[in-house]
Amino acid sequence: MKILYRLYQLLIALPIIILTTALTAIVTILGCTFCKARTWGYYPAMVWSRLMCWVMLLPVKVEGRELLDKKQSYVFVANHQGPYDIFLIYGFLGRSFRWMMKKSLRNMPLVGKACESAGHIFVDKSGPKAIHKTYEQGRKVLQNGVSLVVFPEGARTFTGHMGKFRRGAFGLADELQLPVVPITIDGSFDVLPRQKGINFVTWHRLRLVIHAPIEPSSQGPEDIQRILEQSYETIMRDLPAKYQGFVENPDQ
Repeated sequence: MKILYRLYQLLIALPIIILTTALTAIVTILGCTFCKARTWGYYPAMVWSRLMCWVMLLPVKVEGRELLDKKQSYVFVANHQGPYDIFLIYGFLGRSFRWMMKKSLRNMPLVGKACESAGHIFVDKSGPKAIHKTYEQGRKVLQNGVSLVVFPEGARTFTGHMGKFRRGAFGLADELQLPVVPITIDGSFDVLPRQKGINFVTWHRLRLVIHAPIEPSSQGPEDIQRILEQSYETIMRDLPAKYQGFVENPDQ
């Protein structure tokens, strides 16, 4: 069965993925250029992300969408297990949002340009001015129900365990006095773990758990730390026992 699944990936799934990725990027670029970026920066990628799960025959379970207010902007924070995190959130969160992503992703052929056209935020950590500019971009994005999604670990896990959370996303939420929504991603590491060389997808269920929003109670470093710690504990609690506990990530 494992051999058949790998043959399916090579002969059927891979050509579909390559073609639809290119088409999605082109549609996003054109749509955002000539129409509303809020619509064309989200829906083509949402459909593409769902396809990425369906074409690999991966079952997806979503929990907690009912906890969100459609008119409210949020800062979503999620653990970072692997590439399928992107497809899970983009495809199944059910919210118009923008990513906060590494600046280096802008260099990806076609996809980087599509992300730029869609209004996603590329994080530049080269200095205080660049960091301030990132905050200003976030301020412009987080309006009229549009939200932001961040991986506070900043890098994918090597083990399936969570590393430490950086404060950037929580600082932005604090500055704008927006609720933070923790998201637990479960199964993405089992589907496609981080390793060198050719890596086939392994069939495994995927689960996206949207937790209750954490509202700001004040403003400043203490509340930032409170929400960071509460988010971390909430996300950790919903991971399988084998991935419980902190493990140092050398990428951090």
